[in-house]
Amino acid sequence: MLVDYGPRGLELMRSGLSADQALDALTTVDAAADVRQVAMIDANGVVAAHTGAKCIPDAGQHVGATYSTQANLMSNPRVWPAMAEAFERAKGDLAERMMQALEAGERAGGDIRGRQSAAIVVVKGKSSGKPWMDREFDLRVEDHPEPLKELRRLMRLRRAYTLEDQGDNFIADKKPDQAAKAYEEAMKLAPDVVELQFWAAVSMFTNGREADGLALFRKVFARERRWIDLVPRLAKVGLFPDDPAKIAAVQRVGGKR
Repeated sequence: MLVDYGPRGLELMRSGLSADQALDALTTVDAAADVRQVAMIDANGVVAAHTGAKCIPDAGQHVGATYSTQANLMSNPRVWPAMAEAFERAKGDLAERMMQALEAGERAGGDIRGRQSAAIVVVKGKSSGKPWMDREFDLRVEDHPEPLKELRRLMRLRRAYTLEDQGDNFIADKKPDQAAKAYEEAMKLAPDVVELQFWAAVSMFTNGREADGLALFRKVFARERRWIDLVPRLAKVGLFPDDPAKIAAVQRVGGKR
C-alpha cells in the first residue's frame, strides 16, 4: 500500500483535492496507516504530512513553507529539524537544496542502522507531455558505504552531461560559440570524465580555436588512446572537418603517424 500513496495521491490532487484532503482520503482507508510516513504538497503549495504512531523511533516530521522533511529509524530526534534548517538556508536549485538537507540529516546523526542508500528525483514544474524529458534528476544509490557522497558525485555528472546535451543542441542550431561554452563548462564540472574533454576539444578545433583544441586533444589522448580513432569517424558524418590534413594534425598529437 505504501507505494500507492504517490500515484494515488497525485491522482486525487489532480482531481481537485487539496494535499490535506488527498492524504486524509488515503490514510483513512489504509489499515496500516499507523506505520506509514508520507508527505504531499499540492499545486497551491499546501503541505500535508503524516507520521504514524507506530513508526519506529526516533521518527517525526517538520512541515515548512512548501516543503516537508520526515524521517524514521533515526539515531536521534534532531535529524529532521536539521534537514529543514539546511533546506531553508541552502542556495541553488531544488536538487541542490534537497542534497544539502540530506547531508545535514547525516551530520545530525542519520539513520540508526547506518548508511546504505540515497536517491533524488526532481521533475519540472510544468509537464511537457513527455515524461522522459521532464525529469531533471532521477538519481539513486542502491548500496554504497558512503551513499550521500556517491549521490553528490552522480549529481555533478548529471549536471555535466546536461551541459553537454545543451552543447549538442547549440551545434544543431548552428550556434558554435554557445556550444563551445557549454562543452567547456561541462568539462570543468567533471574533469575526470574524458569524454567531456574530448567533445570540448572537438568544439574548440572546429570553431576557430584549433590551438586550444589540439592542446586538449593531447591531454585526452594521453589519458585514453581510444579517442584517436574516433576523429576520422566524426568527419564521415559531418561532426569534424573532412580534411585529411586536419585529421592527421589531431591524430599526431596523440602520437599516431
